[in-house]
Amino acid sequence: MGVVIEKLKAEWVDELVAVLGEDKVVTSDSVREEFGKDRWHAASLPDVVVHAQNRDDVVATLKFANERRIPVTTRGAGVGYVGGCVPVQGGILLSVRKMDRILEINPSDGVAVVEPGVILNDILEAAREKGWYYPPDPASLKECSIGGTIATNAGGPRCVKYGVTRHYILGLEVVLPNGEVLETGGRCHKNKTGLDLIGMFVGSEGLLGVVTKATLRLIPHPEARAMLTATFAEFEEAAEAVQTILNSGWQPSGLEITDGFTLKAARDYLGPETLPEGNAHLIVELDGRRETVLQDLEKLHELVASSGALAVDEARDRESCEAIWQLRREFSYSLRATGLIKLNEDIVVPRSKLVELVKFARKLEEDTGIPVACFGHAGDGNIHTNLMVKDYDTDKAAREKADAALDILFRWIIENDGKITGEHGVGLAKKRWFKDAVSPVAVDVHRQLKKTLDPNGILNPGKFIE
Repeated sequence: MGVVIEKLKAEWVDELVAVLGEDKVVTSDSVREEFGKDRWHAASLPDVVVHAQNRDDVVATLKFANERRIPVTTRGAGVGYVGGCVPVQGGILLSVRKMDRILEINPSDGVAVVEPGVILNDILEAAREKGWYYPPDPASLKECSIGGTIATNAGGPRCVKYGVTRHYILGLEVVLPNGEVLETGGRCHKNKTGLDLIGMFVGSEGLLGVVTKATLRLIPHPEARAMLTATFAEFEEAAEAVQTILNSGWQPSGLEITDGFTLKAARDYLGPETLPEGNAHLIVELDGRRETVLQDLEKLHELVASSGALAVDEARDRESCEAIWQLRREFSYSLRATGLIKLNEDIVVPRSKLVELVKFARKLEEDTGIPVACFGHAGDGNIHTNLMVKDYDTDKAAREKADAALDILFRWIIENDGKITGEHGVGLAKKRWFKDAVSPVAVDVHRQLKKTLDPNGILNPGKFIE
């Protein structure tokens, strides 16, 4: 199932301009370079960039491309970490960033209706103003688009209590590769009418269709929240404290862990006074009714302090809590500021193996000499295990060494009932390990779905479904 461009580029580009208009089709080198990459290290130039402004533009683009077997790669805000929106076979880069309207926030139905280009934080704020809540909140929430989070089934710190993106998608409008428009789901919070077609598209990484509208489930916004931060002498101690918290019956709305390498990078980047001394850092958030949250915070403080914490601090209002989350979001940027290439591996393990993962990461670091920075969503086992590699993009030997280390990491993850990606997706970065991570039957089912919906193979070719 290959992609064949049946006409010379110059011919079909002119035809595409005639279909969509000159203002929506861009061929300049600067724009093609900007839209030919995400935050992974790979880049590839599309032949053109199409700025879709509505569903009709998407329909026209896909009909045009499908008839001529031209590759189409869809892109939202372009802040992914696995090369998922890199147009590796050229063709059309379909940007939905300008489809950025919040069509409805409806507390009566508990829904929001949005276009795919809306920045996630704008949805959260619009819902919050009405007293409602859209919980999925990846660290890039102020930059990523809702369409991108749907494409990757994105998670975030609050997944430990509230779940991932899929749990909040009630309905989708999807343009299929042939230009047909599929409407699935709706505004109802329960729906068992037919197969779960929504689940097929959430997390599909642009391989099966293009989302042009989404109906999101909203819940009442928690009345109050409060947080603890704690530092520990060693990462293993903080990981054991995570298990203590969960095994003691607590259901935090956020439970994040950070290792010593990441903390040092944050102190170097943000200032030494930013974080107290210690080689591990824990963030615990509670939310709920105002009269109970602060009482619970006191009890949780006692539990964490008794778990070997060097220091425990509290945040008791929205502003101080947000300051802690902003600090957490800065960790990725702190690692980037080291000058090393961060191979951002969002692996997942069963929560019972969190301490084992930490010990394995330290051994991997010792055996390979490659620094390993671990931080992330301890409450659901989704620890970002980042290999920090010098000259990964320019030094062949460094790349081969790092890729060999990734082989070791992913092999251990698979052998220990884990998954190679929890929220970023497979994209290009994890393509080589996909067949090891799922069964042969699962690979075949993926291929059959792709062939059925996209028989000409135009959508996001060159990724993990061949």
